[in-house]
Amino acid sequence: MTNPTFSSIQPATVDWQETTPVAVDFDDPYFSRQDGMAESDYVFLQGNRLPERFRAMAAGSIFVIGETGFGTGLNCLLAARDFLEHAPPSTRLHLVSVEKHPLRKADLARALAHWPALCSLTERLLAEYPAPAPGFHRLQLHPRVQLTLLHGDAQALWPQFHHPVDAWFLDGFAPARNPDMWQPELFAQLARLSHPGTTLATFTAAGVVRRGLAEVGFAMHKHDGFGHKRHMLVGKIEGQEAHPVSATGHILVVGAGLAGATTARALAERGCQVTVLDPDGIANHASGNLAGVVYSTPSAHLTPQNRFYQQSYGHALRWLQRHRYPAHPEDGNLNGVIQHYVDERQQDKLEQAMTTGAWPKELLQPHGDNAVQLLGGGYLRPARWCQHLLNHPAISQVSARVVSLQEGAPAQVTLENGETLSADAVVLCTAGQSQSLPGLGWLPLKHIRGQVSYCQATEASRRWQQAQCHGGYLTPALNELHCVGATFKLHEDHTHATDSDDAENLAQLKHHLPALWQELGGDHIQIVDRRVAFRCQSIDFLPLCGPLPVATDNPHRPAQGLYLNVAHGSRGITGTPLCAELIAEMICGQPLPMDQEMIDALAPARFILRKRKKQPEWMP
Repeated sequence: MTNPTFSSIQPATVDWQETTPVAVDFDDPYFSRQDGMAESDYVFLQGNRLPERFRAMAAGSIFVIGETGFGTGLNCLLAARDFLEHAPPSTRLHLVSVEKHPLRKADLARALAHWPALCSLTERLLAEYPAPAPGFHRLQLHPRVQLTLLHGDAQALWPQFHHPVDAWFLDGFAPARNPDMWQPELFAQLARLSHPGTTLATFTAAGVVRRGLAEVGFAMHKHDGFGHKRHMLVGKIEGQEAHPVSATGHILVVGAGLAGATTARALAERGCQVTVLDPDGIANHASGNLAGVVYSTPSAHLTPQNRFYQQSYGHALRWLQRHRYPAHPEDGNLNGVIQHYVDERQQDKLEQAMTTGAWPKELLQPHGDNAVQLLGGGYLRPARWCQHLLNHPAISQVSARVVSLQEGAPAQVTLENGETLSADAVVLCTAGQSQSLPGLGWLPLKHIRGQVSYCQATEASRRWQQAQCHGGYLTPALNELHCVGATFKLHEDHTHATDSDDAENLAQLKHHLPALWQELGGDHIQIVDRRVAFRCQSIDFLPLCGPLPVATDNPHRPAQGLYLNVAHGSRGITGTPLCAELIAEMICGQPLPMDQEMIDALAPARFILRKRKKQPEWMP
């Protein structure tokens, strides 16, 4: 779990503004001088004594570097290279860097081309480099090296981060050119996130910086600067350095749908042994449709809910790219999703998302007069995606039904046959079935029946390339079948398919996309099959992701070793990778992949807090 010293701090409320990408002057000497790498190495790596500290790391430990100005990423790439060269193989590096004016990807590629010695890490950075949208973005530079890139103002973003930092790179323009950054508020955040043994280094020797850092507890010293610069500063929080060991062990994941598969994979990639429990096998409930669409709901209003929709979309695209899925046409394609306007209200919402810059052009663009395109999205086969994720040597699968669970160290589950299993943690990814477990009937979940129609491809429809969203959705053919759907029935609980639901799906397609309806056969569309499943959705439309709260305690507390990852609604493909990483980092004690406001917005305990705000004595 996260160090309680940090998790107990109340975050500030952030005014989330869109970031402003900058144009790059490639005539700037910074991009042409050959000593750029040497200077970064001298100031930041040698200034923080990183090579020797990497060599001294204990097995299984994690080293965290914080940076105040990402720029081209050169400092982070150099640190990653040195870490991989010097640190023991079981250790991990986590880089956290803030950038208010991120470079466009093409400009970043041109800048980094000046340093070919870093090409392997540069390729990974460019492959995962996010669109210039505000907030936290989690990237993987290597299986042992992660980067959390924070787009926005440093003074607003650092209060949203709550993991101890071992070394600081204080980069950015000099105080005379960028006085807004070098402020007491920033120095206080650096101190808050530091511990005995934390070091810092910066190219500047300005008195305001030296005095400001000394006032918050760093022992500051001047060192010889690089090249023509006379001095630079280094600092340290006095005391014995210690690196936390990443918590690994045996984890039980209950449920083998999208939430369970992504959670299991995220844990396995952090060194955990994972057992997935599901009596019905892989993706045989809401995750089992022939095709699903990777999409999101753009908005200009950067609330925690809308930021989750945006950041989980970008995160899902990075996961799919990293795992090379889909690799075959029969598994789908990530070639963009067309979202057609269904009314003026939706049109206004989508156009505002583009014109304000809240959704940058790398993610959202106009498509004709009556639609937009979500770049990078697409369609895929969810069950095969789950199978792909679960194919990992650290993941085993057991066909078993969990009927109760018990917090503790270890936590326990009881199976339908009476057997008890123990683990270091248990993660429930059981969607609406979670409410049937003892003590969890209070969870505020909705069960929404949906029926999708599988329609025979025609000569015309076989040419379709992209998924289309309107009031429903339509996918290109997989196995000669198009998915047309899906109905949305909150007050129906039967599981049998109906002709009337098929007719509703086709009528909606005809209304919004008449040309495509005609190409699919018009009045003679052939429905080959259909499938009914139940979406699990929370009453505020966000997933429940985080520690399972003990609702019978007042005030509530987190149940020891128990976690929830449920209620992804119709956005399961998109939302589950980011939620999986959040759960995995919480269990393993590593830096979290999202800001505190969003963590609070996803926390299952939010519903208890809301209930007791109105009814202080409420009990489930």
